[in-house]
Order: sequence, then C-alpha cells, then structure tokens
Amino acid sequence: MSWFRRLREGITTSTIEKKEAPDGLWHKCKGCGETIPMKKYKENLWVCPSCALHGRIDSLEYFQFLFDDPDRVSLLFEHLDPVDMLRFEDLKPYTQRLKEAKAKNRVSEAITVATGDINEKAWVIAAMNFKFIGGSMGSVVGERISRAIDYAIEQKLPLLIISKSGGARMMEAAFSLMQMAKTSARLTRLAEAGLPYISLMTDPTTGGVTASYAMLGDINIAEPGALIGFAGPRVIKETIKRDLPEGFQRSEFLLEKGFLDFIVHRHELKEKLTEMRSYFLD
Repeated sequence: MSWFRRLREGITTSTIEKKEAPDGLWHKCKGCGETIPMKKYKENLWVCPSCALHGRIDSLEYFQFLFDDPDRVSLLFEHLDPVDMLRFEDLKPYTQRLKEAKAKNRVSEAITVATGDINEKAWVIAAMNFKFIGGSMGSVVGERISRAIDYAIEQKLPLLIISKSGGARMMEAAFSLMQMAKTSARLTRLAEAGLPYISLMTDPTTGGVTASYAMLGDINIAEPGALIGFAGPRVIKETIKRDLPEGFQRSEFLLEKGFLDFIVHRHELKEKLTEMRSYFLD
C-alpha cells in the first residue's frame, strides 16, 4: 500500500539566475593566476602585485604615468595615416583591417608620438601599440619615428622609443622592410646632434623592430620578463632541432648575455629616465 501519491510528474525547483560580473571589473594575471580588481591593477601601473608580471599596455597608458601632466601632452604627427599602397588582401582587405583597428583602439597607428615633461624635463616619446595589428611596423610607423627624431633634433630633446611589436607589417611587404634602414639611418642624425636615444623594449619586441631601432639605443633597457628576439622561440627550436635554454629570449636572459644595459621595473621607469637624461644633457 502506498502512503504517498505524486500529484504531478517531474520535480521542479526554482533557480536563481546567475549574474555575470560586468567586463572590465577584474583582472586575472596570466603569470600567477591571481585575480585582482581592475582599479587596483591600473593603480599599480598594470603590474601584478603578486608576481610583478608587467602587463601589455599601449602608448596612452605609458603617457599617463610617465608624463608629469598627461593633460598637457602634445601628440605629434597624428595626421599621418597608413595607406593600402599594394591593395593587399588576405582573409580581408588591408583597408578593412586598418578601419577595424582604428575602431577598436584609441590610437590611429601602431606607434604614437608625444612630447611632454618627465620630472619637469622635456622629452619626445614614441610608444608602440600592440593592439593595432600586432604593433606591426609599416611605412607610417617608420615615418612617425623619423619625424620624431627630426623633432627631437630641432628642439634639442632626448628621445625614448618604447617598442612592443610582432615585427614588420606583411600587408605592406617591402615598404615595411624599408623602414628598418630608414629609421636606423635617421638615428645617426640624432647621435651626430649629441642627443640621447633610450630604447625601452617591452613584451613582445620581435622581428624587424628588434633588428633595427629597438637595439640601437645609446642605452638599451627592458621591462622584466619581456620577450625580445628576431624569430620566435618555437621557430628557432624547430630550425635547430634542439631544446632552448630556460628563459631563452626573455629580458633577463638578454641582460646576462650583454644585449641589454639593465632591466627596469615600471614603477622605477620615470626616475630611471630622469637619471639617464642627466648623463647626457644636464
């Protein structure tokens, strides 16, 4: 004899709808996995407070903490825009890639040039933007660097280039590769004028950028843990058929081998630049 009688088939339970946290509130470190509020992450200059992993940031973020007053920074050569000279098309036309890159980012090219004061001393800074087509070096990147050098000479100012790039821009073929020689030759004019060029390499600095202006500084420095090289580790390993040393192509490895003068933490960068400037100009 059954003491219970099912009134209706199936069991229904009320569920509380899961609410997802809005994007942009939290940051999960790719190094240690620590999750921290995005506000705290930005206040720490996009550096993980647990493992000190330096996150990838673009030019406007560098300008924000390097210059004394970001509101008084002057952007230079923004009128120079990339052009599809070869009518290049792979999965999509180059013109469409440029349009999408500009729409998704707050910058107009893979490098942004600005002038302003660092600890009350004027500088010219050209900082690369990795989110703009992988920070690739195209003809306008080379032209903006060249004009930044000319401006530094005219105004008798030191030049800082912050590199963050996947290399030459394939959509511009030989026009892109020409920028290696163009920028390297232009830097000799800065040296002849007796003005310092500081090269800061960040994660990643690869390809034709490494093979040209990134390694030509009067002082070559890097952020901790930055990947720096010409070809990537995977390509090199497949080519030589050998395992690579631990930390290969990271800034600490390059410092040990003599390719860098020193490694600088982002929190110390502003003071280090002021110190280096004094060696040359003050």
